[in-house]
Amino acid sequence: MKWVKELFGHEKPIIAMAHIPALPGTPRYDAKLGLDGIVEKMRTDLKYLQEGGVDAVMFCNEDDRPYTFHAGPEMVAAETRVVTELKPKDMPFGVDYLWDPITAISVAAATGASFIREVMTGTYESDMGLWSPDVNKVTDIQVRTGSLNIRKFFNVAPEFCSPLGNRSVGQRARSAAVSSLADVILVSGMMAGEEPDVSQIKEAKDAVGDMAPVFLNTGAKINNIAKFLKVADGVIVGSSLKVDGYTWNPVDPKRVKEFVAAARSAV
Repeated sequence: MKWVKELFGHEKPIIAMAHIPALPGTPRYDAKLGLDGIVEKMRTDLKYLQEGGVDAVMFCNEDDRPYTFHAGPEMVAAETRVVTELKPKDMPFGVDYLWDPITAISVAAATGASFIREVMTGTYESDMGLWSPDVNKVTDIQVRTGSLNIRKFFNVAPEFCSPLGNRSVGQRARSAAVSSLADVILVSGMMAGEEPDVSQIKEAKDAVGDMAPVFLNTGAKINNIAKFLKVADGVIVGSSLKVDGYTWNPVDPKRVKEFVAAARSAV
């Protein structure tokens, strides 16, 4: 797993979320703000994240609520524009689209992203109905766009849902690593900002061994990151870097620096 340090600069990277306000074609889109306003609004967040010392950022359409499995062309185009205008020049970045992995890999390939985060295996009952993604369609786009170098982060314990069947987190993680070629396994709590049981991360790590790193995907906070990084190989963090720790608020530069310091001291 040398590639993790080679890409992110640390053995246990800190990947910060760059939450995009609601995009065109979704109910919460602010037409007065427009795409120009979205881009400018996010510039400050990205500045604080980079200055705070994170190892990478990941763009995500966090406020496109209610979420969809199939993004419209206007949504794909809008996220592509936002990422293209804001992508950092001196650190790796990733792309997420809730919850359409085809859009995520398409935007990532078009913008030069290093990784995507998605649910790509399994079947779930969810807030959006039955959820059955197809990772083969993702890799097919990678082949057709010449982007097989983009790392795929598999969320095997996703938010807003429960898996169908009786396979454990460890079994789902191992299957994703073996049969679906996951580059990273992610373990989440039940919602954005909620932490999973640390035993689930340990179970996933024991199951995949040295086939793939296992990252904490939600719920990272200053007061719990040491506990999680004793087990996890990295962290994706969003809500706790915001003003008052609230997902929909702007990034708080003080919180970013404090979180990075806590995470670094834990390793």
